[in-house]
Amino acid sequence: MSKISILFQGDSITDCGRSREYANLRPGAGLGAGYPTLIAARLFCDHPETEWNIMNRAISGNRVVDLYARWKIDALNLKPDVLSIMIGVNDTWHEKANGNGVEVPRYARIYRELLEWTKNTLPAIKLVLLEPYVLNFGAVGDDWIAEIDARRKVVRKLAKDFDAILIPTQEILNKAAKRSSKEYWLADGVHPLLAGHQLIADAWLKAVKF
Repeated sequence: MSKISILFQGDSITDCGRSREYANLRPGAGLGAGYPTLIAARLFCDHPETEWNIMNRAISGNRVVDLYARWKIDALNLKPDVLSIMIGVNDTWHEKANGNGVEVPRYARIYRELLEWTKNTLPAIKLVLLEPYVLNFGAVGDDWIAEIDARRKVVRKLAKDFDAILIPTQEILNKAAKRSSKEYWLADGVHPLLAGHQLIADAWLKAVKF
């Protein structure tokens, strides 16, 4: 039986209430109520011949600098085969809310350092980068859009430079918003509702083939 380890990292979009108790979790348990659980369910169902170790270490509210501070213990030490990262919206949101954001050039530099560190430590790792995204309602104002677009460009460049799989989440949500209202997919312009999580999970599974 083959063994594959997958680690999800990021902020509240990925955290989604995941367990902080790592010991004695059943396979696939404690992943939260979001897209990591939907992905895990599909993989467990479609590939019972594989021994899956699927982990979620995202933390609500994290910015890229918060990932960096805990990267060794919460990513590198876990030695995943596949590392999936979505980070960036709080780097803007925290600035709008309390002046504690991370400007785009620093975001780009620290994100690149994270990926360099990861590839140097785990050269065979498969990287999956999900763009930060927003829809313009709820918590999201007009003044967010250009900055989130700039962060998406950063992630696209990093995906190219590190031979990572890119998940174009903004494009996916934009298309979905033409099928139904923005409020159908997201609670507040950022956090997915169940249908939004399914969109992300479907895109991830389509792009990351096992």
